[in-house]
Amino acid sequence: MSSLQDSHSTDVRSHLHPYTNVIKHRGTGPRVIDRGAGIYVYDDQGKQYIEGMAGLWSVAVGFGEQRLVEAATRQMSQLPYYHTFTHKSHLPVIELAQRLVDYTEGRMATAFFTNSGSEANDTVVKFVWYYNNALGRPLKKKIIARQRAYHGVTVASASLTGLAGNHRDFDLPLPQIKHTSCPHHYRHANPGESEEDFATRLANELEALIQQEGPDTVAAFIGEPLMGAGGVIAPPRTYWQKIQAVCRKHDILVIADEVITGFGRLGKRFGSDVYGIEPDIMVFSKQITSSYQPLAAVLLSPKVNEVIAENSGKVGTLGHGYTASGHPVATAVALENLKIIDERGLIENAADCGALLHEELRALADHPLIGEVRGTGLIAGVELVADKATKRPFDPLGKAGAYAYEQAHEHGLIIRGIQDTVAFCPPLIITPAEVREMVTRFKRTLDDVTRYVGA
Repeated sequence: MSSLQDSHSTDVRSHLHPYTNVIKHRGTGPRVIDRGAGIYVYDDQGKQYIEGMAGLWSVAVGFGEQRLVEAATRQMSQLPYYHTFTHKSHLPVIELAQRLVDYTEGRMATAFFTNSGSEANDTVVKFVWYYNNALGRPLKKKIIARQRAYHGVTVASASLTGLAGNHRDFDLPLPQIKHTSCPHHYRHANPGESEEDFATRLANELEALIQQEGPDTVAAFIGEPLMGAGGVIAPPRTYWQKIQAVCRKHDILVIADEVITGFGRLGKRFGSDVYGIEPDIMVFSKQITSSYQPLAAVLLSPKVNEVIAENSGKVGTLGHGYTASGHPVATAVALENLKIIDERGLIENAADCGALLHEELRALADHPLIGEVRGTGLIAGVELVADKATKRPFDPLGKAGAYAYEQAHEHGLIIRGIQDTVAFCPPLIITPAEVREMVTRFKRTLDDVTRYVGA
């Protein structure tokens, strides 16, 4: 490209962006990110930003980690690609599969690899169906997800997702996918209803939905331990225990989508450990490689794995997989990434700096625009409201969040506006001083939003 202007105009002309208003993009053009270092990224004008979303909830070890570059380079030199079909394997995928299984301390038996969380959850749907066919239960195929859930964008995973923008004009969701209520106490609890009572009501609602559909037709329940893209929604106390009790009663598999929460984001290895989830299937991506390489994993419990294995023997093959399943470069990078997380104590850092992040954000709770500060570990959401006393949202919904997202760039901060919730999810390497600087930049953004909405 001869100039920055040329590259920007070429992007508008030639590049169809995901999750972007294409018509708006033709007018605004792209913000081109040129390089990264630690928790910071820099655009092609040289402007620095704190990457307060770790890319897409995913860059655990920060940008520019040389050990991951070297791990990829070594593997590219030795074996740049090979597949895992028809009994083939290679050392990085073998070692990574064992490490992931070991991390679960016996709860999971095997790992199946894909390229993304969307593909992983698509795979989960197929495995759930395969599992029930193997058990002679051809009607037990429905999967229950939740409103405001995010599980991906392929046909099956987008159906699991509970967001209207992922369904509208795509002819989704699939009929086998059902949705139950979002567990957001601030927005959906009845007046005076405690978290525990709210959780009981949601468990009863799930029971009613299962009875309505027919227990013999419901195969699985899928949920993020803490909901991310739906608005950073932590479950109310006792929620997962009560939901799991309903599932166990009806022989319904429990699937933990740990794509965002896995590998330390919430201050423990897995979100399931934080909330007492005992899943039959676990799904990982994003922080598994810090997104330096595309990779995701589906982990199966011994019970589920054995049924699937035996059925593959009857059928003659497990007829599912991807050209890059367990790619050697991606799995080598994942191994090094997980070593860094452990060696540098990044899970503990997420707990400590996460506590500081929430303390700093809660200090803003008296601000007239802030309705709720929520989250766990190094993931937080600040919900902006038009009226603090009544929790009245802005009209149109998303007005304040969209402005906050755009205006934060002016203060060197990348956040995310989810309707009117501002999301934070910085790299796990962030320091206390950097947490405070991130919140300082957010305060400046909040001042701008206050002026914008006339509060």
